[in-house]
Amino acid sequence: MTDVVTASSTDSAIDPVVSAPRRGAFVYFDLEPEAKAHSLFQILREDGSADEAGVAGVDQALARRLYEGMLTIRVTDARMMALQRQGRISFYGEALGQEAAVVGSAAASLPDDWIVPALREAGVGLFRGLTLESYVAQIFGNALDPTKGRQMPCHPIDRDHHYVVMSSCVASQIPHAVGIAMAMKAQGHAGRCAFGYMGDGATSEGDFHTSMNFAGVFHAPVVLICQNNQWAISTPGTVQTASETIAIKGLGYGVESLRADGNDVLAVHEVCRYAADKARRGGGPTFIELLTYRVSAHTSSDDPTRYRDESLTEVWRSRRDPLLRLRTFMEARGWLAAGEHDALVAQLEARVRDVIATVEAAAPPPVETLIEDVYEEPTWAQREQLAALVDPAS
Repeated sequence: MTDVVTASSTDSAIDPVVSAPRRGAFVYFDLEPEAKAHSLFQILREDGSADEAGVAGVDQALARRLYEGMLTIRVTDARMMALQRQGRISFYGEALGQEAAVVGSAAASLPDDWIVPALREAGVGLFRGLTLESYVAQIFGNALDPTKGRQMPCHPIDRDHHYVVMSSCVASQIPHAVGIAMAMKAQGHAGRCAFGYMGDGATSEGDFHTSMNFAGVFHAPVVLICQNNQWAISTPGTVQTASETIAIKGLGYGVESLRADGNDVLAVHEVCRYAADKARRGGGPTFIELLTYRVSAHTSSDDPTRYRDESLTEVWRSRRDPLLRLRTFMEARGWLAAGEHDALVAQLEARVRDVIATVEAAAPPPVETLIEDVYEEPTWAQREQLAALVDPAS
């Protein structure tokens, strides 16, 4: 354990940080199970610095992809929140401050893996190939929407890239992720795994415990990821659970449990890659807690100032900003030129605005689509009801 470097936070109950590498691999992964579930794996410090040995395997192309992925989410979320406030869309839930947890995990997936998201993982879909046009259209729910306006806002789906629509029922998606993983296993799809996401509130639901037990017993090739943003809507983690960490909940089910700094995109990528590689080679499930913070409101319908101390939020918004952390790291290495961040923001902003202009101009879904995809062929009752809708006098 002499290679372990620990640090304590002065204003948050973050456990010891483990970041020291050993012989090309991180010593964190050699810790005892409970130590991994209690510690906090980190590569980039809050100020963007890092031990050189810890970032030896990070190349510029990967860092660039991660940075642009996070920036895409931030710019898109900001624009969509503005649309909601203007009454142009009905509802939105952003991932502000959680972009590292989203993109770092997405980058560890492979094209044949399946993604089962919770509320704040639309960026995973975008990173894997969901087009911005399709994403925005699904929020507007108009004729350009591939789901024909049937889904709730912020429930995107991308069948081509194995991105499953999320469920609003908390934790109900966790059994789906385990089930998809078991289907892969039953069909002999070696080298593939499922990624299942949840928030901290989901770990207090029965579906979580049932899924963890099943995954542990049957060695499901699944990576279960909890974005612990420390708020289950208005319920803080300290009120929600007596567990010392979220990660440690997995140990009772025989599931390897890891815990990482969710605002360090390199650390997120490393733990998720470790877990996914293990699942693909038949090593079974992993449960990962990514410690982050919900900087913004739960959704556009929420006002967090009514139930939390926003002075702590400001610490996470500024000093622990995942984008600023990676940006500082890249600029120090010359991987991001002076002024390049602003240019990227301007390009993304223009791109998002163009997409919105195109999508918003589209008509509502044709009324005929109401009876499509329900049965292989519309029934006589559906056709009769559609005719009455189109022409009430008929």
